[in-house]
Amino acid sequence: MVSPLPAWRLVVPVKDARLAKTRLEPPPPLTRPDLARAMARDTLEAVCRALPPADVLVVSSDEAAVRTARGLGCVVVPDPGAGLNAAVAAGLDAARTGHTGPVGVLLGDLPALRPEDLGAALAACLAHPVAVVPDAEGGGTVLLTAAAGSTLRPRFGPDSAARHADLPGAVRLPLQLPRLRRDVDDAAALAEVAALGPGRHTAALLATVRGPRTSTGSPGRPATAG
Repeated sequence: MVSPLPAWRLVVPVKDARLAKTRLEPPPPLTRPDLARAMARDTLEAVCRALPPADVLVVSSDEAAVRTARGLGCVVVPDPGAGLNAAVAAGLDAARTGHTGPVGVLLGDLPALRPEDLGAALAACLAHPVAVVPDAEGGGTVLLTAAAGSTLRPRFGPDSAARHADLPGAVRLPLQLPRLRRDVDDAAALAEVAALGPGRHTAALLATVRGPRTSTGSPGRPATAG
């Protein structure tokens, strides 16, 4: 575990893998569900090395994600099934129960995330009532936090970083943490993750990819975005 942080509670929504990553065409022989589950597992393992697992709330209806979360010691919150913002809201309600410290929401598809990245991001966010860390492209949100006493209303979806930045007291933080900010929605993002170095579960899947190696000879790192 990285250096201790204040008593955060972090919500990680994980979509049913059968419905996830519809924009992603994974290289053969990978499937979208397998890749989505591997990325979620890598994300959760990194989070649970940065924070006590009991302070990590996983909102999901995906059976594999639920098993992973419970195996790590996370709190599992049932997904109400009304979309991402409803899932996040359910997680935040659970996170605030009996807790007066800071809370946050982290996307569940950050397979290159390292515990020290999350620790650095939460430390930076703690200085603001509400903090918004955008994704690598700048339009989406990978991390949304609220300090103790601040209200957090999820507005995930297209251009969510701008909408979250409009929340009272919000500050946009384009942190220099590429592993944290690289979520995966398409093949180009997956190639970037391969270059950054994904967690072990995603790396194991990428190692099965058929096709040429890169000039570095690293297994499973696609030579092109496709």
